[in-house]
Amino acid sequence: MPNSPRKKLTRQELRDLELEILFLEGVVRRDPVYVEALKILGDNYTRGGRYAEGLKIDERLSSLRPDDSVVHYNLACSYSLTQQIDLALQALEAAINLGYRDLKSVDTDPDLKNLREHAAFKKIRAKIRGPQTKAS
Repeated sequence: MPNSPRKKLTRQELRDLELEILFLEGVVRRDPVYVEALKILGDNYTRGGRYAEGLKIDERLSSLRPDDSVVHYNLACSYSLTQQIDLALQALEAAINLGYRDLKSVDTDPDLKNLREHAAFKKIRAKIRGPQTKAS
């Protein structure tokens, strides 16, 4: 999802998205561990506002790719979108611990909006920035 407010889809875009989702669901039924198809399917569910389904895909991906920082970042977004704040913060921290360092995304991604006021979020964000040293 781009780092801008979620765009409302036109009817045609929604129809196209639903067709792509149907196609990808078929692909994933035939090959349940096809990571790239799962990533696209999860993103499409989220784009279509189907957050619970997107979360299921992100949970599956985190099992298939436990060391992938981007997978854990997306999982944090899905937990956040489904109002599971504690799990979202845990997944975001896991992403950071695995090497995720895109501070701009963390600061602007609309999927994480409801986490930004939590003290734990501020601590996680500080981890990305790393230790601050004073200039002499």
